[in-house]
Amino acid sequence: MVEELIEHGVDLPDIKIRSINLQKGEQFSEEFVERNPNQKIPVLIDGETSIMESGAILQYLAEKYPTSLLPTDNSKWDVLPWLYWQVANLGPVFGNKLSYTRYMDEVEESLKSHPLERFGTEANRLLKVMDGQLSKHKFICSSNFTIADIAIYPWVRGWKWSKINITKYPQIVDWVERVRSRPAVGRGLAYGVPKEEIDQWSEERKAQYASSGSTIASNKNLDRN
Repeated sequence: MVEELIEHGVDLPDIKIRSINLQKGEQFSEEFVERNPNQKIPVLIDGETSIMESGAILQYLAEKYPTSLLPTDNSKWDVLPWLYWQVANLGPVFGNKLSYTRYMDEVEESLKSHPLERFGTEANRLLKVMDGQLSKHKFICSSNFTIADIAIYPWVRGWKWSKINITKYPQIVDWVERVRSRPAVGRGLAYGVPKEEIDQWSEERKAQYASSGSTIASNKNLDRN
């Protein structure tokens, strides 16, 4: 989102990005919880204002720095429902499918079969919904790239990691490639990542993320104050 705003010519103030080490539990620190009581990343701090939740952060930035990423007229209602479609549907379903596919090491394999089928089936239903939209538009909401595309893209782009097959939907595959080709998206994806791993993680990084995900997904970490 930040890179897209820059691409749109927005003169942003100085920005500081701070990584939160989830394996070390930095999201549970008093400093972080003060800004984000839900103890999840990300959080945006703008002066005295703290915004939690990705969807709210995208809307906040889009409204503070108006561009075509979120129309200012009534057509914004073509965008916001799809932003929250991701928040309420695609994100949770893809996230649960990913957790049971990669991270739930403490759960017996026999107990994973139902949630894997359930979330896999629902993920495919959501892809059909998305495919229907892309049969009508170049991007999710219209011919313009918007915050809805920004919200949806990371989940769909990671389909191999969550093992949700998007290749049955050529329009979605084309959309993924179309979004990836945007210069601002390329810069955003490249932040903090070795050039050779922007689009393909090394085996070492896969193992690192799997270990981190398992730590986060563990039931032992749910009861944190």
